Amino acid sequence: MKNQPIYIKIKQVIILMLSLLFINDAATAQTGKNKIKEIHLPFEAARFDTTGAKAAFTTFKNTKALQITTGKVTLKDFNFTNGTIELDARPTYADKEAFISVYFRWQNANESECVYLRTRPDETEQRNTAIQYTPILHGVNLWNVMEHYQGPAQINNNSWNHFKIVVSGLQMRVYVNNMDKPTLEIPRIEGESASGTLAFAGPAYFANLVVKPNETEGLSPMAGADLTNHDVNYIRRWDVSTPHFLDNGRELMITDLPADAIKWKPIIAERRGLINLIRPFGGMENRGEGVQNKTRVVWLKTTIHSTKDQVSKMQLGFNNEVWVFINGYLLYLDKNQYGRPMAKYPNGRLSINNSVFDVPLKAGDNEITIGISNYFYGWGIMARMVNMDGLTVLQK
Repeated sequence: MKNQPIYIKIKQVIILMLSLLFINDAATAQTGKNKIKEIHLPFEAARFDTTGAKAAFTTFKNTKALQITTGKVTLKDFNFTNGTIELDARPTYADKEAFISVYFRWQNANESECVYLRTRPDETEQRNTAIQYTPILHGVNLWNVMEHYQGPAQINNNSWNHFKIVVSGLQMRVYVNNMDKPTLEIPRIEGESASGTLAFAGPAYFANLVVKPNETEGLSPMAGADLTNHDVNYIRRWDVSTPHFLDNGRELMITDLPADAIKWKPIIAERRGLINLIRPFGGMENRGEGVQNKTRVVWLKTTIHSTKDQVSKMQLGFNNEVWVFINGYLLYLDKNQYGRPMAKYPNGRLSINNSVFDVPLKAGDNEITIGISNYFYGWGIMARMVNMDGLTVLQK
């Protein structure tokens, strides 16, 4: 937990305490045959809240099922913290692209965790975007800053797909159709809801929902390793301003640089060196999980000390637009716009591979100031110096 903000540490402690409590309760509640209790949850209208959704409870392929056309359907009067969730799902239309989503630890539309399939008409093509995990954090779906939490999956468009989701504290494993090998392994669940109900979204059919509370198959509740922790080249400690709005189409200039009197607060990188600006600043009024009505911008600053005059290189991941200044001069500007020609690799999502550029450094201290705007889902940066020859960056 070193170098993490206090609110992340508190969340981790709460989840771990709940995990140990429920695991202990499960152990004492086992029957003489040492079996964990299974909760079967038929898809019946009385059990689910369909407010705002277009959904129907029906029989499909001789199975009692829920058909969701639009919106989300939540399970009433249910609380899930740790355990195993199993269910079957299939897309409504085999010839169309679709999202099949399972939410857990659902507090409300602003706070939950989500695993989803991205189906395509041709499921013979291998691709890394077939299954994905994202947290819903302060009203924002962070899928575009979590590009590493995805992978290939065996998806059936014309028959049931069997899900098994194993949740233990801060970790998760997801199985789809192949129960012998995880389709997705998440070493760190990123949201802030420690418990909550389940929810579903389509267009898809859902059936055969079973929950095994506290059955975690030996999966540790502790967060897994973040290998970037061993990489000193990441810039992990910044100061951040408060957000303000930026008029549509307007670019930041030297005259916009923060005045000396501005109030700064420290912000520390999360896993993979991510400066996650949604965590402290949340979302705003939007058009569904993160498409903003206005553009927000904040300033980040840090100091790099160089023992000599030199030109180094910086890798920078960002969403959505950046303006980089060094010692008061504009150095670099760029845009990362999903679904547009200006989308950076990988497909407009935030990655340390978004960009790389030269940084001319003088001997002594060099102030790096970055303006970062957001209008589309997740918001943040990752910054890494390609080499650290003669460089010192404040890391704590």
